[in-house]
Amino acid sequence: MNKPAIRYGDWSALRADAQTIRLEVFVQEQNVPAELEMDDKDAVCLHAVAYDAQGTPVATGRLLPDGHIGRMAVRKAQRGSGIGGLILQGLMAQAKARGDAQVVLSAQTHAAPFYLRHGFVMQGEEFYEAGIPHVEMTFRF
Repeated sequence: MNKPAIRYGDWSALRADAQTIRLEVFVQEQNVPAELEMDDKDAVCLHAVAYDAQGTPVATGRLLPDGHIGRMAVRKAQRGSGIGGLILQGLMAQAKARGDAQVVLSAQTHAAPFYLRHGFVMQGEEFYEAGIPHVEMTFRF
């Protein structure tokens, strides 16, 4: 796989592509209600979208003003390709560059090993969000 292009921007710039991926992964695959998936926080986040060689959006994530990373999603066909790690590392670099001391995320429990490989540590007990088990994870710079 060629190295994907990752664009960073606000919701107005990346909404169409980020929303397409999130609806496919969270709403269609995981049955998260659409009204929970799209929220008012999108407007204040830095968004990242990765594109394959054909210019198709394949992965996304967002960085909130408080240092939370969220809405990490990779289309099924690209999972395991490393694209999720590139999105995560890119958002972490953006957080560090703006002076955040740490980043925090709520990982779906099945995805915790992915975040552990990127240096995150688990905090606290498992909890449910949108009917899916999650665990809080942090990375300190």
